[in-house]
Amino acid sequence: MTRIKTSEHGSSPFQRLFHSEEILQRWTDLAESVSANGQLSKELKENVRRVLAFGNGCSYCQAKGSPLKAAEVKESYAIGFAEVFLTQREKTGEQFFLVLKEVLSDEEISELLAFICFTTAQQYFGALMELK
Repeated sequence: MTRIKTSEHGSSPFQRLFHSEEILQRWTDLAESVSANGQLSKELKENVRRVLAFGNGCSYCQAKGSPLKAAEVKESYAIGFAEVFLTQREKTGEQFFLVLKEVLSDEEISELLAFICFTTAQQYFGALMELK
């Protein structure tokens, strides 16, 4: 059971935590945008999301499965960076970005970090609300 009663808005247990239709719509739009194929594939982002779910403590997100073995070098680096982010947060220094730049462009790094930050916000929200 969640910490608050759910709303009638939305089509998933997560979305029903929003009582404002406007916030729900904008949140959903941003979630779809950062998760879509862009500079990085949806599959790479999904694997990063799985890594973050366990580090951020969101039971709802963890239920979607454990991280899969990285399919490509970029995915391996993205997952590694997500793991560093989870353990170091604001102390993620320049050396980690230098490693990312070995295989990712600036555009890809920007997209990865936007995805990691937004996904972390979603997972914190789910964890704080005790969404199962």
